[in-house]
Order: sequence, then structure tokens, then C-alpha cells
Amino acid sequence: MACLRKVQQFFYRAVVISVLLISAGCSSFAAPDDPADARAMRDFAQTMAAQHGMDANAVEALIRDEAAHQQSIIDAISNPAEALPWYRYRAIFLTDERIDAGIAYWNEHRELLDAVEDRYGVPAEIVVAIIGVETQYGRYRGRHRVLDALRTLAFAYPPRADFFRSELEAFLILTNEEGIDPRTPLGSYAGAMGVPQFIASSYRAYAVDFNGNGRRDLFSEPADAIGSVGNYFARHHWRAGAPIAQPAQIEGRVDEDLLGGDLKPRHVVADLTQQGVRTRRPLAADEPARLLALETRNGPEYWLTLNNFYVITRYNHSPLYAMAVYQLAQAIKAKRR
Repeated sequence: MACLRKVQQFFYRAVVISVLLISAGCSSFAAPDDPADARAMRDFAQTMAAQHGMDANAVEALIRDEAAHQQSIIDAISNPAEALPWYRYRAIFLTDERIDAGIAYWNEHRELLDAVEDRYGVPAEIVVAIIGVETQYGRYRGRHRVLDALRTLAFAYPPRADFFRSELEAFLILTNEEGIDPRTPLGSYAGAMGVPQFIASSYRAYAVDFNGNGRRDLFSEPADAIGSVGNYFARHHWRAGAPIAQPAQIEGRVDEDLLGGDLKPRHVVADLTQQGVRTRRPLAADEPARLLALETRNGPEYWLTLNNFYVITRYNHSPLYAMAVYQLAQAIKAKRR
């Protein structure tokens, strides 16, 4: 009951603020050309009331009047970097500046990274590379209000409206749980937030209070940000000490069937070896694996990706993303020695 009262009190305050803005002649009501689905917003608010005990009018006022449609968000999600060829995508993340900054971040947080590796089995270089790819070690966390991003995508982006409505639901619950004003967090165009860029559902499910201060703070507590990345990977079945990926060569013609399907390894090394796939280092014959082709300026580049590579894709469902994290991690580790 106490939690319910907190939720209702917060949304009551949101409504009061909206009323004050309207009475002052500076209402932030949706503009006439706002493409958001008003009926869907009303239905969403009623669902939040029915399922979570929130005030439907207050929820509707928050997402209709306090949040704003942002066309730049629609534009960004329609043209993700993951659509680039690998050689261009790689160039974004594998830079001397990002590698050197990764070394500095590792040195600054060495004890935390060691503790996270001890608890979760995830190597320091992988955690550092994730944070490096996501926010350049916390320096660039996004410029969109999370509330605006989720409102825009939930009600004006039909291809993934259901997903982003569920994220908006998680975000409103999360901000109440963590004592955050939902109008203040900034993040990516997809609503990811904090140093490690967790979406709201991941924040609720995988963020940890690693420093034990009673809060899960991914915005300003390095311990929580680093620990939460480790926990995320562990919960997605990271195998400590296991390989991630290896460069591969193909003897003969490539069987296109080996390159299709989802990102999860669906063959074993022995089967791929019989198909002419060779790696520089031996792998266990029964190791689950997937053949990946990356586009370079000189033709395809082949890799054998393994379970831990698949775990990286649970953070971002893109093989380009996972390979960028892996190669950045390797580069940081090699240069730090």
C-alpha cells in the first residue's frame, strides 16, 4: 500500500504541474500535427491503472502533456548504425581515442572491475568495452529525454509500438521504485539510459546495487554501472574463461546455409570443420558455433562465433555490435599490457 501511495502521489504531482502550465498559458499539450495515437495513450493509462494501481488521468496527463513527440527519434531509429557495412561500423568504435580512454577507465576502476570479474566471471576488458561502445565510458549518455523517446516510439512508431509501450510501462514503474522523476533522465533515442545504457526493463531486471548503498544507480555510481554489466552477462549465461570468437578460413565454396538463421550458435565445431571451416586455434569439437561473414572493402571476412559472442548480442541484437565490443576489448587489453 505504501508503494501504491507513492505512485499515486507522484502522478498527482505531475497532473498539478500540467494544470499550472495550462493556467499560465504555456501548456505543452500535443500540437495538432502530433502523430501520437491519443486513443492508444488513453488505453495505456487505463491499463497502468488496472494493472499497477496508478491514476489513469495522471498517467495520461504525463505522457500526453509532459512528454513530447520528437521526430528526430523516429529518424534515428529508422537509420541505425547497425545498418552500415562492417568496415564502416568498425571505424566508429575501434579508434585510438576510444582504446586509450578504455585503458584509463580500466585503470581508474581496476578494483571494481576485478571484483565484478570475481563475482560474475566476466573479464574486465569486456565490461570496459561495453561501456566504451555504449557511452564512451560515461561521457555521452544520450541527449533525449527517456520519457520523450518512449512516448514517441510507443505511440507514433507502429513497427515496434508494442515493445516500446512495454518499455514505457517498465520506465514508469522503475522511476517510482528508484525515486527518480520520470521527466528528468536523458538517454538514447531508444530510451536506454545511464552509463551502461540499460533500457527500463533491463534496468529493473539486471541492475544491481554493487556498492551496497541501498540504491541501484546507473547514472552516477560506477560500482553499480560496472556491476550491472557483469550481472547482465552472467544472467545471460556467460561462460567464464570460454572463447568468444575466432577468425575463420573457408576451404572451397561457402555453404550459404551456414551463414543464415538467427544469432544463436546452431552448429558444433565438428560439423563446421567438415564443411571446410578452419580456425587458427583448435576448438572443442562439440563447442556450439556459428559462422559469421563481415563485409570489408576487400570482400567477406569470416569468423566462428561461440556462446559468449551470442551473450554479447543479448545486450544489442547485432553481430556488428558484438564484434565491435569483442575487438575493442581485445585492443584495450593488448595495449594496456
